[in-house]
Amino acid sequence: MTHGPNRRTVLLATGAAALAAGCGGDGGDSGDSPSGTDASPGRELARTSDVPVGGGTVFKDAKVVVTQPEEGEFKAFSSICTHQRCPVADVSDGTINCTCHGSRFSITDGSVAHPPATRPLPEKEITVEGNSILLA
Repeated sequence: MTHGPNRRTVLLATGAAALAAGCGGDGGDSGDSPSGTDASPGRELARTSDVPVGGGTVFKDAKVVVTQPEEGEFKAFSSICTHQRCPVADVSDGTINCTCHGSRFSITDGSVAHPPATRPLPEKEITVEGNSILLA
């Protein structure tokens, strides 16, 4: 007598497939980065004019936020919040803001400006060549 898959096997397989589909893929091109989803080193991430002085810009596809705390000074950080790994939403009033739970981070060094996050955003390496901001 041959037995087919039982209900538990089918549910587990279906759940695993759905989970893999939800977590996989490159996320597509949201248009936030001139280089699309290519976040490889040496590629242009943005133009310096894309990043306001005293603020910053989130590049969702590259998972990077670039800030310009002072004229000509550019910093880059992971755009993934250290609290519960939500993507940060925007930069305003001198902070990088995660709207999932309200964490805010300094545009100068990525340090926590407002909890619940307890760890700073990890710094990303960039270089500025002329008017281009490149991932290092």
